[in-house]
Amino acid sequence: MSKFNKNRLITVFSELGTRLTAPNEQLSEVINSERHYNAWFTPESVLQAVTSIGKMLGPKQLTEWLDMYPTDQTCNAKKIGLILAGNIPMVGFHDVLCVLASGHHALIKASSQDARLIKHVLQMLVDIDSSFAERYSFVERLEKFDAVIATGSNNTSRYFDYYFGKVPNIIRKNRNSVSVLTGNETSKQLFALGHDIFDYYGLGCRNVSKLLVPEGYSFNFFFESIEPYQPIINHHKYNNNYGYNKSIYLVNSDKHFDNGFLLLKEDQRLTSPLAVLFYEYYKDLSSVQSLLQTDRDKIQCIVSSAPLAIETQIVDFGKSQQPALWDYADGIDTMAFLMTV
Repeated sequence: MSKFNKNRLITVFSELGTRLTAPNEQLSEVINSERHYNAWFTPESVLQAVTSIGKMLGPKQLTEWLDMYPTDQTCNAKKIGLILAGNIPMVGFHDVLCVLASGHHALIKASSQDARLIKHVLQMLVDIDSSFAERYSFVERLEKFDAVIATGSNNTSRYFDYYFGKVPNIIRKNRNSVSVLTGNETSKQLFALGHDIFDYYGLGCRNVSKLLVPEGYSFNFFFESIEPYQPIINHHKYNNNYGYNKSIYLVNSDKHFDNGFLLLKEDQRLTSPLAVLFYEYYKDLSSVQSLLQTDRDKIQCIVSSAPLAIETQIVDFGKSQQPALWDYADGIDTMAFLMTV
């Protein structure tokens, strides 16, 4: 039996949040060494991910989050298998947090792209409260689990369905985020949108991969507003993707815009290649809402200030990579799921 004790959870997790927002020497060493294992995990990106999680674990946020669920209840602790993604630093931490907060045991299959940092952070949690040492395990293969939360691609989801379909599960596929522009955005808003596009080099499902713009929209002001992000081209892997896609468009005579570090191409698809942003023109907001509703199962969040009436999460410019604790991936309440396992 395991106790869901809200006050204790808030105390422990908020202390972890404090330590993440001000990394000590040990954590700083881990942050700076990640680039040796994953070239995308630059010290700046990893530090951003770690401190963002730290800010998310504030006492006020934790209280508001945990107040959504029955408190101080005793539950039968189950073994929850977690298959974590590794596209951006610590991307699987929220699933681990939910399992621990709901009183279960986390069987963690970490991604080879992001296996070291999360182990270090969970050890930091144990240093705060040693009882958590018995609440999680890192495994190479998931076995003897009662439920599964697995994050992967559209291809891997088919295997997940096959192997885990007989137990309670949450299986996540590819998703992307979009931004709806009206043409009335300020330079400040468009600059903030640059964070939604370029943070973590655009590798996250909450990164904007497509723009929906009104007919006749000129991209000049957009390009001017995001010019400060130009140094991203100095990252060799990003530069390689930019150069490759630019070559393809030139060889195929595909119409596109190019500002020297980002390519814009008109395309109806949601998923754009790295260093490329797809765009699509719309006639009015009603047609936009219809399009978004059709693709809602493929969209993680929408960045816009437009008055959109749609169930998909809508966030302000610059906020796509700053989800709250209750902003669940794919809109599925992970805590509610875990409390019914």
